Amino acid sequence: MARAMSRHRSSSRTRRERVRFQWLLRASLALAGAFLLFLQGTAFADTPSSARQQVLTHMVRQECGSCHGMSLQGGLGPSLLPGALSDKSVEGLVATIYAGRPGTAMPPWQRFLSEDEAQWIVEQLMHGFPK
Repeated sequence: MARAMSRHRSSSRTRRERVRFQWLLRASLALAGAFLLFLQGTAFADTPSSARQQVLTHMVRQECGSCHGMSLQGGLGPSLLPGALSDKSVEGLVATIYAGRPGTAMPPWQRFLSEDEAQWIVEQLMHGFPK
């Protein structure tokens, strides 16, 4: 009888260890997945497809050009040429495009594009926007 009790305790302990191991494994996998999603959203911004790039280029030329000048040399809004943007941070420019500038004529564009797309636009502006 003592041997049967010992076996029961042993199998009960093994079952608890197995459950604990499975829980730790699942928690570790969930944490690793969350970390990968974090990295994807921050360090590896998605590049828009070529079709979306054409739409964004047209939008910048038409919509942004209505205030910043059709050649982006400035107008109601400041110049968006590389020389004028060289002292600005990419993060600040992305935030300006995405959220706008309250109290100014600069509207937010978050309804029309993602932050990744705003970053793509800024990168293009910093190197000379495509025609």
